[in-house]
Amino acid sequence: MRANTSPTGLALLLIVVGLLLSFTSITAAFTTDEPIWRYLIAAGCLAQFLGWMRHSARSRGGAR
Repeated sequence: MRANTSPTGLALLLIVVGLLLSFTSITAAFTTDEPIWRYLIAAGCLAQFLGWMRHSARSRGGAR
């Protein structure tokens, strides 16, 4: 078992980009009240989810 369990590579990129997109979109949604920001919030959350799923599949060896 590996001692390093933090995300790396594409998983880390998806998580960080998803976080930035979500936080920025949440701030913009509260300030401008435009409905398009809700879709970007959902896209950011989806990117985070995919990043964590990719990380967990790599950690487990891809077995389900």
